[in-house]
Amino acid sequence: MKEKTKVLFICLGNICRSPAAQGALENLVKQKNLNHSFEIDSCGTAGYHDGDLPDPRTRKAAEKRGIHLTHKSRKLTIKDLKYFDYLLVMDENNFRDVISLTNDAKVKEKIYLFGQFRSDQGDPIVPDPYYKNETAFEKVQDLVEDCSLGFLNFLGV
Repeated sequence: MKEKTKVLFICLGNICRSPAAQGALENLVKQKNLNHSFEIDSCGTAGYHDGDLPDPRTRKAAEKRGIHLTHKSRKLTIKDLKYFDYLLVMDENNFRDVISLTNDAKVKEKIYLFGQFRSDQGDPIVPDPYYKNETAFEKVQDLVEDCSLGFLNFLGV
């Protein structure tokens, strides 16, 4: 049996973008009957919200699409860098923070800006909606769903 593809989404606090992306990819994988092929998680580069559910606005935007987010926030660990096959970060700051944790070239090759998988070839970042209104959270949900499709296409599934 083929090993699962292990995907980790990473943002700053793990309450907005990365859990939204985790939920979007999990939902898409479920729709495609590929649950057996993936292990999906999310975390933050900072432990500000360890143990918390995603931001209520993130949960609300996901719920509108039938995605129920129950992930509890956690901080990125060094073990995560080796364990996961893909480390999908939300912006350049997350990218720099994660890449600074390793000198291992094989780990560095696994780090991608998640926004690079968007269909419109726009900016490769997923903007942080935390200090914005609910519309910003809706836009993030749209973007992470689009990027999830692009990521699965990148994987050839």
